[in-house]
Amino acid sequence: MDFGEWANNPNFSGLGDKFHACISSLAIHHLEDEMKLKLFERIRESLNAGGCFWNADPLLAESAAIKDIYQAAREDWARNQGETLAQIRANVGTSVSYGYSNPDRLATLSAQLEMLVKARFETVAVPWKYYGMAVFGGFVN
Repeated sequence: MDFGEWANNPNFSGLGDKFHACISSLAIHHLEDEMKLKLFERIRESLNAGGCFWNADPLLAESAAIKDIYQAAREDWARNQGETLAQIRANVGTSVSYGYSNPDRLATLSAQLEMLVKARFETVAVPWKYYGMAVFGGFVN
């Protein structure tokens, strides 16, 4: 399913109306920022009181200096795996556009936290971050 369609269509059927939790991993970073915000708003509207949303995704670096630090960390990780980043990337599939999803459309962590606040999540948190990857989300009352 294209979650962009779900975000844009409040009458979308097939998923149910309310949820206790929503979890995403390695998917939302394929949306443009405008659609990320719409999706966060739709998720917020769909959560029961006390519900939560967590997303694990790669991040856009906040600056050129931080981008270099993230790159060095990825290269170090690859060396520890006994490979180069080029070898690892050769084994990973490529993204293709489909519906609202595109190849990587990374956003900074701060921009996405702002989107969650704008979407009316009452509590926003980052329980885990490692260089250019993070788990972030929030709770509704």
